[in-house]
Amino acid sequence: MNLPSSDIQCPYCGEQIEVMVDCSVPRQQYIEDCSVCCRPIVITVVASVDGVESIEARTEDE
Repeated sequence: MNLPSSDIQCPYCGEQIEVMVDCSVPRQQYIEDCSVCCRPIVITVVASVDGVESIEARTEDE
């Protein structure tokens, strides 16, 4: 399966990072560590068959 990618900004260190998104799941929330600072980012994605509609990155404390 070829997953599309999206760029997000780490809410901790501010760096742009790339995350892969599974668009077969309409709404999903998961935790992925920042590839720069290694802190856990809560990622919320809304997707459709056409691709990513919205993506939000936040800290675990928000």
